Amino acid sequence: MTAEVAINSETSGLPATRWLQLISGIVCLALVANLQYGWTLFVNPINQAHGWSITSVQLGFSICIALQTWATPFEGWIVDTLGTRLGPKLTGAFGGIAVALGWMMCSRADALTLLYLGSAVAGVGAGAVWATSVGLAVKWFPDCRGLAVGLAVAGYGFGAAISVVPIREVIASSGYEAAFFWFGLIQGGIIFILAWTLRAPDAGETSGACAPKVPQTARDYTVLEMLRTPVFWLLYIMFVMVSASGLMAAAQIAPIAKDFNIENVAVLFGATTLSVALIIDNICNGASRPLFGWISDHIGREYTMALAFGLGGIAYWLLGTRGHAPWAFILFSALIFLTWGQIFSLFPSICTDTFGAKFATVNLCVLYTAKGASAFLVPVANIVQRLTGGWQAVFLITALMNLAAVGLTLFALKPLRDRLLKEF
Repeated sequence: MTAEVAINSETSGLPATRWLQLISGIVCLALVANLQYGWTLFVNPINQAHGWSITSVQLGFSICIALQTWATPFEGWIVDTLGTRLGPKLTGAFGGIAVALGWMMCSRADALTLLYLGSAVAGVGAGAVWATSVGLAVKWFPDCRGLAVGLAVAGYGFGAAISVVPIREVIASSGYEAAFFWFGLIQGGIIFILAWTLRAPDAGETSGACAPKVPQTARDYTVLEMLRTPVFWLLYIMFVMVSASGLMAAAQIAPIAKDFNIENVAVLFGATTLSVALIIDNICNGASRPLFGWISDHIGREYTMALAFGLGGIAYWLLGTRGHAPWAFILFSALIFLTWGQIFSLFPSICTDTFGAKFATVNLCVLYTAKGASAFLVPVANIVQRLTGGWQAVFLITALMNLAAVGLTLFALKPLRDRLLKEF
């Protein structure tokens, strides 16, 4: 009787416990969103203040994203190794400190070296927050992993939508240095406080969850075992392809709007094309993650990937060929972000489905390094733009990358993963 009461108590307590953990993770990820999606607001002011080329400034963005991703395997290993309580708390708290310190360093950067160093520190901090929050989401929600991870990383998209206008106003009134300093301090401080509430599920704590509708492995792969499978490397290549196209758009939205001569055209209640586009883009970016995550929980990961990548390819082509009018620019850039943000829910979900939950944090973080590799393709967009005299070739390339990913998903990934899952 006592055991039965304990089981019922655990099951009834499961929803509240895991949803509170998910909400904490969402907030933490929202607070690091500006390190990626707010960067575009700083590019032109930094260029004007110091005379550094746009390509040189964008290298700071690449360094931030690269370190954000490449540090996560070590940070994820700490989360998994130090236990369900200590690992998430310490890693998350470290992330908050690094996020604050990195942007405060950028606020004082009078040389590119210091800008790059601050970007690197901030990137490492953001990676710690990402590894902790996403790792907890895939572990707490085996029954609806796509939706849970989608909601967690939605904070990474919605966070910038909330703060993009305040950041732009601070830059306009007090300079980009003040925006770096105060937003870094506030964001990092809140993350540090929330980190002490985080924990992973104890053994058996998710046993009351419903059975998943998508196939999941019965085996837990270590990192080395995962790296020996063709499925992992195919996922890695696809992640690089789709991530690179979206990062090009995220980093270049402001310069593209400027080159299209629509950056400061008022379109809605006095708000400019760029301001409206950035807000809607970040909302779409955030919404895509739980949306496509939820879809993937019902129709499967591969079919959802093919749908999103295909729509993304169309969106890139439309922005490059039809996006020169203010509202067309807003619409097509929003479609890009709606079909790109899903990679941050689908890839962690399919990784955990395929390689198990025990080492999920470190495994999905190793896969996440593909985003770091793709970040170094972002300056290539500027080179192609200069060589061709416009953005149309850039968007043609990104469209083809997405369409190629559709083919790999349906005709390579799905059969390979089906075969692997049948082995266990």
